[in-house]
Amino acid sequence: MKKIERAIISVTDKAGIVEFAKELQGFGVEILSTGGTAKKLREGGVTAREVSDYTGFPEMLDGRVKTLHPKIHGGILGRRDIPEHVRQMADHDILPIDMVLINLYEFEKTVSKIDCTLEKAIENIDIGGPAMLRSSAKNYKDVTVIIDPADYDMVLDEMRKNNGATTLKTRFYLARKVFKRTHAYDGTISKYLKGCSVS
Repeated sequence: MKKIERAIISVTDKAGIVEFAKELQGFGVEILSTGGTAKKLREGGVTAREVSDYTGFPEMLDGRVKTLHPKIHGGILGRRDIPEHVRQMADHDILPIDMVLINLYEFEKTVSKIDCTLEKAIENIDIGGPAMLRSSAKNYKDVTVIIDPADYDMVLDEMRKNNGATTLKTRFYLARKVFKRTHAYDGTISKYLKGCSVS
């Protein structure tokens, strides 16, 4: 069992996110968040710490750089069963991140619009989201990763049954969903760009 103590939440699809985050807080989970998601959570009465406050590095370049930071990826990728990982995390004030809840910029929806330009399409390619998702899925033994809002209830039910923890079986199931989604996402981008030209 892996108890969730800290989560990062950054979602494009915000349906049900406030309710989910409130449940997490009921288990004592600290929530890190970004931009519009943090604002939505706070408006819903959820205490969310801005990622920039945690990393000490501001969001910049029109939001292109906000989660690409060692304190985020170290917290996700660090293995809790390897003493050297644990030591290095402590040495650099990197806190373990036990849950990552991300869904991606809506690239497919953007490029389906008749007035979509190449520039607009490029700006809707998510970079930080897939990086965190893949990091989390790679480290599924320690991290619960959620990409699909349809899984909120399943995860909460499991946490209720296990005093705030998730099982390895569930974490592996969720990790597989991540790689399936990021594969499809990259495929859509590649297919779209194949039909474009620049001069």
